[in-house]
Amino acid sequence: MTDTIWSFEGTTGYQAGTDLTGFDVEAIDGRIGKVDKHSEEVGTAYLVVDTGIWIFGRHVLLPAGTISSIDVEATTIYLSRTKDDIAHAPEFDKDKHIDDDDYHQRLTGYYGAPHS
Repeated sequence: MTDTIWSFEGTTGYQAGTDLTGFDVEAIDGRIGKVDKHSEEVGTAYLVVDTGIWIFGRHVLLPAGTISSIDVEATTIYLSRTKDDIAHAPEFDKDKHIDDDDYHQRLTGYYGAPHS
């Protein structure tokens, strides 16, 4: 996959090799959860976020292109999407969808190009 939505933007402050596991994740309008897993693989980079009680303990898969910035000192990732955008994303099953190209294409269509 070569879609830019699946790549870390240079402006996010992401440094290759940084372990983002456990970082807090903030949408434009508030906290959505913590990073459970992430990948920095070129062209398929993503975060798996445990939303806790926010959306009934769901996990969501977020393409790296949805990240607007990363504050390593505060261990917080800021997204360029709203809580509503994330809550209405295609349902994610962490046991099936991590490496599912069809699911990734659905998310590419849902999230579209990264916002600046």
